[in-house]
Amino acid sequence: MTQFERMLAVVAERRAEFEEKRHVPPDMIGEFKRAGIYRAGVPRRFGGDALPPAEFLRLIERISVVDGSAGWVASFGSSAVYLAALPLETQTELYANGPDVAFAGGLFPVQPAERVDGGYRVAGRWKFASGCKGADVLGVGIKASQDKADQDTKASLDKTGQDKAGRPLTAVLRPGQVQIAENWDVIGMRGTGSHDLVVDGAVVPEEWTFVRGGTPTVDEPLYRYPTVPYAAQVLAVVGLGVARAALDHVIAQGGRSGYTGAPIPAERATYRIAVGQAEAQLRSARASFYETTEEAWATVVAGDPATAAQASLLRLSSAHLAKTSFEVVRAAYQLSGIAAIATGSPLERHLRDASVVPQHAFLQEGMYDGAGAVLMGVPPFPGYL
Repeated sequence: MTQFERMLAVVAERRAEFEEKRHVPPDMIGEFKRAGIYRAGVPRRFGGDALPPAEFLRLIERISVVDGSAGWVASFGSSAVYLAALPLETQTELYANGPDVAFAGGLFPVQPAERVDGGYRVAGRWKFASGCKGADVLGVGIKASQDKADQDTKASLDKTGQDKAGRPLTAVLRPGQVQIAENWDVIGMRGTGSHDLVVDGAVVPEEWTFVRGGTPTVDEPLYRYPTVPYAAQVLAVVGLGVARAALDHVIAQGGRSGYTGAPIPAERATYRIAVGQAEAQLRSARASFYETTEEAWATVVAGDPATAAQASLLRLSSAHLAKTSFEVVRAAYQLSGIAAIATGSPLERHLRDASVVPQHAFLQEGMYDGAGAVLMGVPPFPGYL
């Protein structure tokens, strides 16, 4: 059994604990680290693995089959791609004790920050910091004086030809500088611990800030892959894993008798048709998702920047995967009949978790609008590319 497989077994044993505690505990984050999850996005020059996106996405998919919340928290192993925009000297310090560094961020609402000598005085409250209770470093979104953002925007334009303007400046802090306000009370993804972050006047040096999606200082293929679309992908694939688990459950249940003594589900044409349709929908969305990933990756590995069309397809396939995954889980829930409504039923949990994924701002219906605009050669809404 590999370290990754051992970690999956621990997730299976403890997923009820994650729901009860409303976070994935730090010792479980340690299991993720030992399995290589948090070094997956770290540059090779700092001892990381810098995995190709599809390889990392498949790892998150497998974790999410076991538990959606665990997959969601593990997905932020991709955040090192954002951190690659920090100065090289800062990254050297960040990874001084090794590449297994867990990052969590609450970027919104972006808060004003006072410029002080050498940096920024940061204060405010930020929402949705998934995995914050097990993080080694934390990021918050700030509004700073325009020169920093302009410099990063200009550098980004020089490198990629894509405008990064409007993406927030992120200040990186240590846990001792941040208070976690434990207010995560939701119906789905309960175990993600996506609490609020509160900072009261901490001074963050200039070199510990970066523009989210800004120009990386590391020149390796992974950091030429479209950053914000990748952030959407790692979340969408969580829904895929949850949907796979839900569909596998109803397939396994097809040979079992229900409460009423009616024919077993597998003997009913309606059940078989619904299962077949759901399988086709999920596999099709999954294939499109990984196909667009591999195409964009091949471009950056060849030394070229991903095109706007490729970045758009990454966003489109992610939003479509999240939507399709939820639809498949909902179909599986309905197929399971009255047994699915019980608290603690696998499908009850899958339905709640899958419903959260397409609610994320990166994965909502508006992404179809942006993709349609790019396909037809008209400007998409600001921030889409």
